[in-house]
Amino acid sequence: MKKLLASTFLAASIYALAGSAQAAECGDVSIAEMNWASAGVAAYVDKIILENGYGCNVTVVTGDTMPTFASMNEKGQPDMAPEFWVNAVRTALDEAIAEGRLIQAAPLLSDGGVEGWWIPKFLADEHPDIKTVQDALEHPELFPAPEDASKGAVTNCPAGWNCQVSTANLYRALKADEKGFELVDTGSAAGLDGSIANAFENKKGWLGYYWAPTAILGKYEMVRLSFGVEHDKANWDACTAVPDCPDPKVNAYPVSDVYTVVTKGFSEKAGVAMDYVKTRKWDNQTVGKVLAWMDENQGTNEDGAKHFLENYEDMWTTWVAPEVAEKVKAAL
Repeated sequence: MKKLLASTFLAASIYALAGSAQAAECGDVSIAEMNWASAGVAAYVDKIILENGYGCNVTVVTGDTMPTFASMNEKGQPDMAPEFWVNAVRTALDEAIAEGRLIQAAPLLSDGGVEGWWIPKFLADEHPDIKTVQDALEHPELFPAPEDASKGAVTNCPAGWNCQVSTANLYRALKADEKGFELVDTGSAAGLDGSIANAFENKKGWLGYYWAPTAILGKYEMVRLSFGVEHDKANWDACTAVPDCPDPKVNAYPVSDVYTVVTKGFSEKAGVAMDYVKTRKWDNQTVGKVLAWMDENQGTNEDGAKHFLENYEDMWTTWVAPEVAEKVKAAL
């Protein structure tokens, strides 16, 4: 019995020491919780997996694109920005990577951040000939304006958003007014979302700007239309994204590169946890469904992360080793 107890105690001690070594290897980790929902959920998915699967001691800190990048680049903190829309700081990020301060890990959104003009899927199914924005503009009767049903509506972003400028310029480039459309300002983010919800509730057509991943596109199935051209970055920067550009051309929205960015210090201390950060990615449809669940259940970012881990096991268990997955599942 003494031998059995001694061997049991030894095994337990070895296991505890191994766990302590793993925690010591990973150490303290700070993760930026950006101030939009998809990035907030990603931060807590990483927190739960790194803490329970790899023994890291994780702190979540408030973040936003520019201040988080500046802090990571200049101070090495926070250690991770799980959902970083890198186009906003591409040149500076490339320089930081080349000089060894930051590392661009996995593309968190496998299909990138997408913007564009959308229509409801039920309408696209009823009218399979509508593949492009130009096709939609031939049918103002399918997209009645809220104040004048004899006209079609292109729904714009609220004032002050960058997408309001691009949508207005594209509206003019497409000569949508000559095709019987008017540009509708919904006044606020809630108004924009409400216009889509109203279209689905009343089975009415809707045409306008939106982006993914979002709760709205997780809840309501929409189809993004082609502009029939490739994205022209030079023209976009010189005109499409410039207020009141005098001669706008038809252009396509860029697909935004969305990566996880980590500091060199994190990569050096994280050990095998770095393999996870280099591997994990999800798609817009999955994120949208998680965000829709959060919206319906008034869930926090942490609630959304737990919902994802509990309901999308087939996805996230491919990001980690089997033994790590079992530890995470046991902690949920």
